[in-house]
Amino acid sequence: MLKRRAVHKDTADVNAYTARRLREMAESFAGLSKAFGGRENEYGLSREDGIAAMEAAAAMVCGECEKCGIRGECRREDGEENYYLYYLLRTFEKKGAVDYVDMPRRFLETCRRKADYLNQLNRNLGRATMNLTWKSRFLESRDAVMVQFQEMADILEEFSGQMEQAADVTAAMELDIRNALRKRRVAVENLLVLQYENQRREIFLNARTTNGRCITARDAADLLGRAVKGSFRPSRGGKTIITRNSAAFRFVEEGNYRVLFGSSRTPREGEEVSGDSYTFKSGLPGQAIMSLSDGMGSGRLANEDSGKVIDLMEQLLETGFSARAALKLVNTVLLLTGSSERPATLDLCLMDLYSGVMEAMKLGAPASFVISQDSVETLESETVPAGILNPVEPVLLSRKLWDGDLVVMVSDGILDAMPGEEKEAAFRDFLAGLPRGGPQEIAEMILTFALSFEGEPKDDMTVLVGGIYGK
Repeated sequence: MLKRRAVHKDTADVNAYTARRLREMAESFAGLSKAFGGRENEYGLSREDGIAAMEAAAAMVCGECEKCGIRGECRREDGEENYYLYYLLRTFEKKGAVDYVDMPRRFLETCRRKADYLNQLNRNLGRATMNLTWKSRFLESRDAVMVQFQEMADILEEFSGQMEQAADVTAAMELDIRNALRKRRVAVENLLVLQYENQRREIFLNARTTNGRCITARDAADLLGRAVKGSFRPSRGGKTIITRNSAAFRFVEEGNYRVLFGSSRTPREGEEVSGDSYTFKSGLPGQAIMSLSDGMGSGRLANEDSGKVIDLMEQLLETGFSARAALKLVNTVLLLTGSSERPATLDLCLMDLYSGVMEAMKLGAPASFVISQDSVETLESETVPAGILNPVEPVLLSRKLWDGDLVVMVSDGILDAMPGEEKEAAFRDFLAGLPRGGPQEIAEMILTFALSFEGEPKDDMTVLVGGIYGK
C-alpha cells in the first residue's frame, strides 16, 4: 500500500511540474506577443512621404530653380501646420492623382515645366502608396502572428489551470477498480483517476489480460462504470483491445445529458450545391458541438469557403482548444489566407453534457433560438464575418439548458424569408407555436415554413436543431 501511495504522490508531483512548465511556456508566448506589438499601424501617406516625393520630382525636373518656392513651403517647421502638404497628400489618396487645380497659384504662374513636374510627383506619390500598401500588409501579418502567440499563451495557461484544478481521487476508487477488472482476468499495473471542476472523471491505466485472452476496451469501460458508479467510454484514438501485452488506456466519463441532432436544408434556386456548411457531433469529451457557416454568395465557391471554416473549427475543438480561442484562430487563419474577399459567417454552439450549460459564439451569423417548455429565447451577437477584422473578440452567450430544450440555428436565408419587417420576431412567434417533436422533425417543419413564403428559395437555407435530454 505504501508503494501505491508513493505512485500517487509521484503522479501528483508530475502534474504540478507539468502545470508549472505549461505556465512558463504561456508566459514566454505572451512575451513574444508583446515583443511583436508596441507600434501603431500607419494608415495613409505621411508628411515625410510627401516631402520625399516632391524633392524627388524637383531633382528630376527643377534642378536649381526655386521660383515657385513650393519646396521651401513644404519644409516649413515653424510650429504651424503645413496645410498645403496635408491637402496634397489627402487629395492624392482620394483621387489617385494630383491635377493642376490642386497646385498653388504661384506654381501655376511661374513653373515652365508644370506637366513634367506633375507627372513625376504623381509617379513618386504612387510609389510611396505602393510601399505603404506592402507595409500595411506586413503589419497585418505581424499583428496576426502577435495574436497567434497570445492565443497560444492563453491556451497553455488554460491547460495549466486544468491540470492544477484536477483532483487525484485514485485512492478512493483504486480497490473497486482493480477488483472489478480482476474478475475478468485483467491486471492493472498503473492507475490514475482525475476529477475535474465539473465533476467529470478520467481514468488512466496500464492493463493486460492474465489468461491469454482479450477483452475490448468498451467492455472494460462498462466494468469501470459499474465499479465507480458512472458511465465511461474509451478515449478516441486509443487502443480498442486489452491483450496479454501491457498497454496504456484512457477512459472518459460520459455526461448526465445526451444530445440528438436534426438538420434540413435546400440550396438557392438554380444552384446544385448549397453555400452553407455545418457539423454536429457529441464525440468530444463531455461536450457536444453544433456549428453552421454561411459562405458569401451561393454555389460551389461559397460551399468551399464555408466548408473550410467548419473543418478548421472542428479540428481545433477536437484538439482541445477552447471555443473562444478556436474562433479567434480561425479568423486569424482566414485573414492570412486572404479570405476577406469572400468572408464566411460562423455560428458555434457547445453544450456541456455534465452541467447542461450551453455556450454560443458568433462571427457574423444571424440569431439563434432556444425553445423551452414555456418560452423561446433569442441569442444574437453583432459581429463581422470571419476573416474581416483582426483581432476579433467573439462574444460569448451562455445559457443553462434543461431536459427537452431545443437549440435552433439557422442561416440568414431562413430569417430573410420570414414575413414583415421584424424577421426575428416573426420567426420566434412561429417557434413558440410549434408542437413538441424531435430535432429532425422540428428542422423539417422550419424549412417547410420558410419555403411557404419564398416558393423557390432566393438564398441558401439551412436549419440545425439540437435537443438536450437527461439520461
